[in-house]
Amino acid sequence: MFTGIITDLGRVRHVDHSGETRFTFATAYETQTIPLGASIACNGCCLTVIETGADWFAVQASAETLSKTTLGTWTEGTPVNFERALAVGDELGGHIVSGHVDGVAEVVDITPDGESRRFRFRAPEDLKRFVAPKGSVALDGVSLTVNEVEGAVFGINIIPHTQSVTTFGTLVPGSRVNMEIDMLARYVARLLNSET
Repeated sequence: MFTGIITDLGRVRHVDHSGETRFTFATAYETQTIPLGASIACNGCCLTVIETGADWFAVQASAETLSKTTLGTWTEGTPVNFERALAVGDELGGHIVSGHVDGVAEVVDITPDGESRRFRFRAPEDLKRFVAPKGSVALDGVSLTVNEVEGAVFGINIIPHTQSVTTFGTLVPGSRVNMEIDMLARYVARLLNSET
């Protein structure tokens, strides 16, 4: 489990496509504190650490993961948001995030809003019903509050701090981001659609 509060902005150091795709990431984490088998959310996708070095860690991603997320487009130098798994007693500063990406959203436009920037995203059609004004959504692993919703398009305000410590500072119209819907919305929808 995660909170959607990014704790490191790293980058892809190397991609190896022989067998399961292996990503090696440059990171500022103290990698000696990361045990093998640990879960790290990489742009919101929960991945398992298989190797570490002085300033890097490596993970593997299946073909299924590559097809359902933005990971299939990553190359050397791609910036990546990192969050280590939530430990009991940690502050829950964002919202509960599973690290299971539901789909890929696209940046429609970005406009200045004071010192912040207003992003509008287009959700996949099958996910739009899970997005609600003042609800939560995780985009590239970042816990965010939805401002408004018009059909499949929803708006998010990104403050300067978030722009500087996450990949949001690099996004442009047309950029694609991993999207995880709010866990509460997922279960409410399931309950409403279940037969009793």
